[in-house]
Amino acid sequence: MNVKKRWVPKALPDMAVVDALTERLNISSVLAAVLVQRGIFDYQSAKDYFRPDIKHLHDPFLMNGMQTAINRIEKAINNKEKILIYGDYDVDGTTSVAITYLFFKNIYQNIDYYIPDRHLEGYGISTKGVDFAADNGFTLVIALDCGIKAVDKIAHANSRNVDFVICDHHLPGDELPAAIAILDPKRADCNYPYKELSGCGIGFKLIQAYSMHLALPDEQWQKYMQLVVVSIASDLVHITGENRIIAFFGIRQLRQTPLPGLQAILECYMQKQDYSVSDLVFGIGPRINAAGRLADAKHAVRVMIAEDAESAKVLAKELNETNDDRKFFDRNITIEALQMVADSENGTRKSNVLYKEDWHKGVIGIVASRVIEKYYRPTIILTASNGKAVGSARSVNGFNLYEALEKCSDELIQFGGHQYAAGMTLEIDKVPAFQKKFEEVVSASISKLSLFPVVDYDVQVPFKEITPKFFRILEQMEPFGPENLKPVFMSSNLFDAGLTKIVGNNHLKLHVKQEDCVTIFEGIGFGMGEFFGQIKAGNRFAMCYTIEENNFRDVKSIQLNIKDIRIIKDSNEDLLDD
Repeated sequence: MNVKKRWVPKALPDMAVVDALTERLNISSVLAAVLVQRGIFDYQSAKDYFRPDIKHLHDPFLMNGMQTAINRIEKAINNKEKILIYGDYDVDGTTSVAITYLFFKNIYQNIDYYIPDRHLEGYGISTKGVDFAADNGFTLVIALDCGIKAVDKIAHANSRNVDFVICDHHLPGDELPAAIAILDPKRADCNYPYKELSGCGIGFKLIQAYSMHLALPDEQWQKYMQLVVVSIASDLVHITGENRIIAFFGIRQLRQTPLPGLQAILECYMQKQDYSVSDLVFGIGPRINAAGRLADAKHAVRVMIAEDAESAKVLAKELNETNDDRKFFDRNITIEALQMVADSENGTRKSNVLYKEDWHKGVIGIVASRVIEKYYRPTIILTASNGKAVGSARSVNGFNLYEALEKCSDELIQFGGHQYAAGMTLEIDKVPAFQKKFEEVVSASISKLSLFPVVDYDVQVPFKEITPKFFRILEQMEPFGPENLKPVFMSSNLFDAGLTKIVGNNHLKLHVKQEDCVTIFEGIGFGMGEFFGQIKAGNRFAMCYTIEENNFRDVKSIQLNIKDIRIIKDSNEDLLDD
């Protein structure tokens, strides 16, 4: 049984603006309303949105510290110093390392890269990493996707005569590290116009600046946008402004002139030509992350910097095998975790805190998300590591996980994170007390609405509006992602056209009609077989869905990807939640 979802419509835009945009662009008023909801009010903003232009990328020297960073790197190259590229072990960190290493390796050979061990060193700049640099003669470290809060680690580096240039996109703390230069648009004293770059995006601006400094051809830095779009897609940063431009051209590069490593990883996932952001999220992201979760994240970098197709395919195959191992652990631990919840389920609990000493530390965050898909409540998965219990937590809509953990801090050795995701360490013998305390905190503070997942939809649309032209314009709104999500539509008073059936593992294959529309639409509702009986019985229904292209045996058609269904048993039933 699917968890009941709340349907929340986005605020209706100013219809006068919608009408003006409808006429100016000659598009459906439904699509005009979606554009206005996204801040596109006139012809020029629509042109910038639908026709991204590389010329609209910002001058990288607007970023505070950029000139200082360029000067220090140039000094290192002129003096033949050893340079170390340092990045985190996730997708954003490893793509950051790959883009910076590839660019500077073409200019300077005395350069190497370093990825900290997820389990031994943890996130960000580590003492071990600093000592590795110092002990091996590296006098300049370019740190990417980390470092903005590494005050003590940079002080240690300075004591060992290792200079740092920090390229980060996270929020700074009260004190900045004493690095040579700190590139971070979120610095209070940085006037860079766009604040939502990924960590790899900061690395991209660094190589753009160095190219400008040396008057190199634009191709020398622009060709790496395909690496940046992988980080944008996987790190869930906003796909607006400068990120949208980079993502647009990065996807084009992946389709036309992919780097050997990225091409090899994508082919492990699915062989096709028109890759999209979702292919990066589900195809590249998990495979790169798997290296850091289960093996060595340096292997992901080795794939991405591979120089030829053959070596890239060999390395990508190994990466894919690691991801298969990750899926094996993920699947089996999820089954165990769900059974533990089912065995203890009493209908009153508001949280899940599960512990088993032999669960693999590298996948517990994924498992927490899987448990939430089944039981929509704040969830923590704990396992044993180095004599302690370590955990990964995920939250639900509207519940601040970090604040809840603060109230449980007496039971914890340490914790960190944000509203929707966090990690923690505690003594193994304190796990029962922590389970009890966390449940008390959640029960006392979580709202009833937060226990139901939300389907946010853009606008209600009649089926007769969904034409080939409508879909062509919708496609041009890509690439989709945070702050530019694929539009979700709602349609009501729908009925079975006669061929609806259950396919696969309880998936609902709809053939659906609406009065006043001759077109029959196909739809797929994954795991929604529970609605089959009522729909086949002739009940009218409403649904929220996205619109996509289905390509089956080279025959293309419009398909509705269903997010949720509501059966209309009473014409007066309120379908929507405020």
